Amino acid sequence: MGRVAASVKIENLLVPDKKIRCDALVDTGASHMILPAAWRERLGDLEQVRTVRCETATQAAVSGAVCGPVRIQIEGFEPIFSEVVFIDMQPENGEYEPLIGYIVLEQSQAALDMVGHRLVHVKYMDLK
Repeated sequence: MGRVAASVKIENLLVPDKKIRCDALVDTGASHMILPAAWRERLGDLEQVRTVRCETATQAAVSGAVCGPVRIQIEGFEPIFSEVVFIDMQPENGEYEPLIGYIVLEQSQAALDMVGHRLVHVKYMDLK
């Protein structure tokens, strides 16, 4: 199995100069755009909509802060309006690993090409 990462820009919808550009791991097991809590201030004063319990790949249960509204744009795809989830992350080799989840992929009309290890544009949105 390979790892697929994509460049993504996340900006505060109400304060557009508050934004983050980063590379994020495409994770179809995650639901939302997952960001480290350490980056929360970089997006300004986002409204925290709710707190959720999340299960990590190591089966650890962590708390996440669902915040928004944000504009998310995966490089090469149209922007979407959504929420992000901030969780406490430990940096690996000094770097965090944000995740792009399936809700963001679906909204962006992006699909994971497992053979080519890349994201591809989906021509039609599913209505079934």
